[in-house]
Amino acid sequence: MTARKDWDTYFMDMAYMASTRSQCSRRHVGAVLVQGKKLLGTAYNGAPMGVPDCSEAGCMLVEEFELVKQDGEEQVVKKQRCIRTIHAEQNLLLFTDREDREGSVVYVTDQPCWTCANMLANSGIVEIVFHRSYPKDSEKVNALMEQRQLKFRQLEHYEPPAGTIAEVRN
Repeated sequence: MTARKDWDTYFMDMAYMASTRSQCSRRHVGAVLVQGKKLLGTAYNGAPMGVPDCSEAGCMLVEEFELVKQDGEEQVVKKQRCIRTIHAEQNLLLFTDREDREGSVVYVTDQPCWTCANMLANSGIVEIVFHRSYPKDSEKVNALMEQRQLKFRQLEHYEPPAGTIAEVRN
């Protein structure tokens, strides 16, 4: 008999299953909303409904520049972001009700970007659990979560279900 999965693994598995719906060529991200042990919603990153996605129309990349401090010195860092897709966390918030989110937990395959972290911080949830880190925004997002006193944790020793991992391109 196989061992029963713990709740973190169970819900993160669901987030990875949701990510398999993504057509983004850069990163497949899935998210689930959980209240207690009850699944309230799932989402993945992709273009708006009825609009060609990245696999059909290519990524719509924009370049951004950010001033960061590294080793005590300020440096300009260039970032590329695809703006064709709505992020999984954003879709999750669009397709769930505020009253369902109050006191809930979001499981997401990847650490939220700055914009998604801001939205989640204001959504009524109390915890974000993620698997893969997102170094581009990590420092800012960690500081925000601490300020908002939201539980924010990474499942470092988690193994996603077979067939759910797509190559990540930054």
